[in-house]
Amino acid sequence: MNDLNLNLTYINGKDIAKLAMTDAEILDAVEQGLLAQGNGQTTIEPRVHLCPDPAFNGHFNVLRGYVAPLNLAGVKIVGDFVDNYKVGLPSELAMLNLFNPRTGVPIAMIDATFITDARTGAVTALGAKHLARRNSKVLGHIGARGTSYWNVRLLNSIYDFDEIRVHSRRPESRNAFAERLERDLGKKIVVTEDWESCVRDADIVVEASRLERPTPLLKTEWIKPGAFVVPYGTMSAVELSLTDIMTKLVVDDWGQCKGGILGSLRAHVEAGKLSEQTLHAELGEIIAGKKPGRESDDETNLFWHRGLSLSDIALGHAILKKAERMGLGQQLVYA
Repeated sequence: MNDLNLNLTYINGKDIAKLAMTDAEILDAVEQGLLAQGNGQTTIEPRVHLCPDPAFNGHFNVLRGYVAPLNLAGVKIVGDFVDNYKVGLPSELAMLNLFNPRTGVPIAMIDATFITDARTGAVTALGAKHLARRNSKVLGHIGARGTSYWNVRLLNSIYDFDEIRVHSRRPESRNAFAERLERDLGKKIVVTEDWESCVRDADIVVEASRLERPTPLLKTEWIKPGAFVVPYGTMSAVELSLTDIMTKLVVDDWGQCKGGILGSLRAHVEAGKLSEQTLHAELGEIIAGKKPGRESDDETNLFWHRGLSLSDIALGHAILKKAERMGLGQQLVYA
């Protein structure tokens, strides 16, 4: 070991901010990861959780995967602690490690807080690209955490909405969220006082709530025919009947969605409403052209994503390459 001369690249959050990743760069990177999945060129291990102590009101997610076209394996650890806002921290803080899949040599360590937020928004937007109406003009978004910003921003980059409505539990949170979106998107954001006025009859509905326990706050009757719905809160906020009105049920990875204790549609899996028989496709299969996306304006479609290590690895790879071009990041001695 002492004779080895190995370095790895460390990219911190400040350097990632300097990269100023564009919407198109983010979407393209994440789409490449999903395409590889759809073509059977990836390995995904189901995520695992570490709950240090129930009193801390949070847990760690550990995501692991391999993307053959990028020649990278990766492990991301992300903390998800609901009360972090009380101490001035984001609820989600993460670190991504990238490795040579043939030798195990570490290649990079990257602050993955931005990656987690942006890749989640990208998967939401790519789901809409293939499953929502092309003329979708009204977005209803529940939740104001870090991933929420990128949901709205990247969806808007595709659809240029006429109306964007947002709601979250805390008024100060939803108002600050709207102000940031108005500043960055250059359009008026409608802040609603309740769930119904946010999502009723919207063309695209995204539910990214932060509930302490499953509570059916999003009513099936509010979803208009032809809408596209993305529920991905950790705790379920939807009624069991939601899947009954859907034309197509799509997930990011069925292996992750069919198991575990967390997830917005966990009760639907347990009740048999979402199963291998009722599942239309994984999003990667649609992107790879192996399954159809939306086929008519009459379809009412649902996309549930748990979060893919592949998306973290793909966006991490794009960040690493752009950092190399711009001379950012630090070289650390590994061995």
